[in-house]
Amino acid sequence: MSALSVRQVRFRYLTLYGLRWLPTGLMIPVMILLMQERGLSLSQIGLVSIAQGLVVLALELPTGGLADALGRKPVLTAAWTLSLVSLGLFAVADSFALFFLVWALQGVYRALDSGPLESWYVDATLAADPKAEYEGGLGFAGTVAGVTIAAGALLSGGLIALGPVGPVSALTVPVLVAIALQAVALAALLLLLVETGPAKGAGALRASVVEAPRMVGRAFGLLRRSRVLLALVAVELFWGFGMVTFESLLPVRLAEVVGNPERAAALLGPASSAAWLASAAGAALTPLLLRWLGAAPSAALLRIVQGVTVVGMGLFAGPVGVLVAYLACYTVHGASNPLHTGLLHRQVDGPYRTSVISLNSMVGQPGFAIGAVLLTFLADTRSVTTAMVVGGVVLAVAAPLYLPAWRAGQAAGAVADPGPAGPDVVGSTAGSSAVGSTAEPAVVGPTGDFGPVADGQVVPAAGSGGGEAAPVR
Repeated sequence: MSALSVRQVRFRYLTLYGLRWLPTGLMIPVMILLMQERGLSLSQIGLVSIAQGLVVLALELPTGGLADALGRKPVLTAAWTLSLVSLGLFAVADSFALFFLVWALQGVYRALDSGPLESWYVDATLAADPKAEYEGGLGFAGTVAGVTIAAGALLSGGLIALGPVGPVSALTVPVLVAIALQAVALAALLLLLVETGPAKGAGALRASVVEAPRMVGRAFGLLRRSRVLLALVAVELFWGFGMVTFESLLPVRLAEVVGNPERAAALLGPASSAAWLASAAGAALTPLLLRWLGAAPSAALLRIVQGVTVVGMGLFAGPVGVLVAYLACYTVHGASNPLHTGLLHRQVDGPYRTSVISLNSMVGQPGFAIGAVLLTFLADTRSVTTAMVVGGVVLAVAAPLYLPAWRAGQAAGAVADPGPAGPDVVGSTAGSSAVGSTAEPAVVGPTGDFGPVADGQVVPAAGSGGGEAAPVR
């Protein structure tokens, strides 16, 4: 293998990470509106979109050993190739069945893509210098993702504003550009990613397949051991349901108040770009919220505030009001994510940390799927406003689920000496001032292959299939 310096590894990681999210930014303003243009009703759009959630739900945990057995580069190459194929199919799809296939392919792509690039970065950095710090690169990755998604959304809005190109509709043009950028990303992956070690071969692959059901069972077993963890993961179910409002229904709502889908898509490009910057600003408010209220109370309050912003998107009559509520929603979203993730990290230690983060992400998938079906049905049969109000209420209803974490934190503050750890306890968080401090013991499992956590970012071990700190959901 070619020797890479720490700086070279970091540059390659951030370059690939940005290229991975740039096509996503281009697709955000047009995805829902283009499916409507191709003849799908909102209810049909809801049904096709659940294909991705169901596939990710099925594959999120079981894909954990693939990168270990086959190497990170082959797994990522397969994932990014599937993304390219799905985008190409999306550009020409004109039926329910084809769009369902597109979303199913995206689900396989997301399951395979979740983890290996971050794992490669950590291992390649340590291979270059065992004493090197990789936390900064992981932190910058979130910034790079936000900036590239914002840039992609802005570019998408500009392309739509230019109008159709020959027989290609204005809403299809950004999809074609996304295909070209995904091809560039795939070529860059093949060129820049250098494996840090040999693959383990077919034997390791067979072993990982055999181990997958047991790993899934152990991950769910963690929920039975901690009422705090169970409540926190349950939040994701409501959160996933409510996300349908600002990820899928907002473009439809904006087209409704503007009166023209193409004009709405053109507005949504810069609006989406601004939303990602607002999300980054919201994340920057996290230290203030921790000092003001603490992690669990702040997280609960933000669930209620986000529900109010979604209701505002549904009730405001003009595009300015809808977009202001949209930006406020993303600001809250950006602040909520680190608080929620921090609370989760405080409930687990040892080999199952990444498994818990993957489990939390996985639970959000059926929530989103249910929301996609029910809310789009409401939008079709009642109104988009009704669907958004319902989604906002569901987001707010999750707030009490942070109470167990808050009570545990209060108990931790009252205990000076928590005493020795029990058989299933790695350590106590009593008296900790960190994010999500709780008194309930950290949950551990018997064995595992998961790596450490740095600055709130999940660092999967070699081949981990979950735990990606994705910008959305």
